[in-house]
Amino acid sequence: MATRVALVTGASSGIGEATARLLAREPEMQLVLLARREERLARLAEELPTRTTCIAADLTAEDAPPRVLEHLQAHHEGRLNLLVNNAGASWRATFAEGGYANVKHTMALNFDAVVRLTEVLLPLLRASAPSAIVNVASTASRVARPGAGAYSAAKFALVGWTDALYAEERSHGVHVGMVLPGFIATEGFPANELRARAATRWIVSTPERAAEAVLDTGLRGHAERYVPRPYFLAAAARLLLPGLTRRVLSGGGGAALTTSTGADAAENSTRQARQ
Repeated sequence: MATRVALVTGASSGIGEATARLLAREPEMQLVLLARREERLARLAEELPTRTTCIAADLTAEDAPPRVLEHLQAHHEGRLNLLVNNAGASWRATFAEGGYANVKHTMALNFDAVVRLTEVLLPLLRASAPSAIVNVASTASRVARPGAGAYSAAKFALVGWTDALYAEERSHGVHVGMVLPGFIATEGFPANELRARAATRWIVSTPERAAEAVLDTGLRGHAERYVPRPYFLAAAARLLLPGLTRRVLSGGGGAALTTSTGADAAENSTRQARQ
């Protein structure tokens, strides 16, 4: 089997780290790990049983995509068989509170950065075909909740673009799929409120389950996977029972399912340190 190269963004923790660990077990697989935290990437790379290189970058920076391209050309002979667009974050706020600024901030990472990176790397994926792109979206791309509208907007956009890209790249040997996680307990989305209650603890899954879905989509050609799988029922309810779904999510149900995020905690810590 020829050597394959996989690039995972947001690889320093959560779904990205779990995906890297699973991919490292695949035969003849080299890994490229990308995230902002260089020390974490280096530590993970040392633990993996395969050739692994790292890029410390903020994907919203203008120079990030060309830096990634240069790295692949310099360290992996310009080969790329799998691109996992996993990096993402959410800053909770209603539109009245956060306004366009929050939407712009959220779109920049969760949609714009994905598009910009994919644009630069698409020629490598075509040249390395058969290859694949996996975009990690969210069940929030199917069902929106109060306080998370900006995040849903970015993920709705990602899903629509993913479907179009699949149709466009199929003839070039590039499979494009997506993974739609529900509540996954990670550093960025700890879901503490849900895990603290017995009634809702069962709906929270693990990064490892999401990573398995990434491999199913990227290496085995699945179109999309919900994690956990029953979450597709929420998407179906939105289509079949839109009025009921809206009423449920605009009431207490929506508030109960809008959890705090790691991005919010980090922003609050920074704000307090400046005071």
